[in-house]
Amino acid sequence: MVSVHVYGKLRRFARESDPRGESVILVLHREGDTVRSLVERIGIPLTELGANVFVDGRYADLASPVEEGARLGLFPDDMQLLYKWYFRPKEASSEERGHEG
Repeated sequence: MVSVHVYGKLRRFARESDPRGESVILVLHREGDTVRSLVERIGIPLTELGANVFVDGRYADLASPVEEGARLGLFPDDMQLLYKWYFRPKEASSEERGHEG
């Protein structure tokens, strides 16, 4: 099973489309699944999908593989900048940066 989290106008494809809750579509995983195959199986038009697509919190594209148990995040074409705050990278710790002493 893959959990597909949809945002903005893509929420209409989920059973729960209230913007105050989470809009998640559970899709059976098939061997060889990609972001594109899942999007097409759900019925989301590619023209409505924005460039901001995430698989397990990492930026992805339509050709990215999707494994069993993955979390897919899909943002519509009119929410292009949202990912900059929603999926902000973690700051490196002083150990990761190389602590100078």
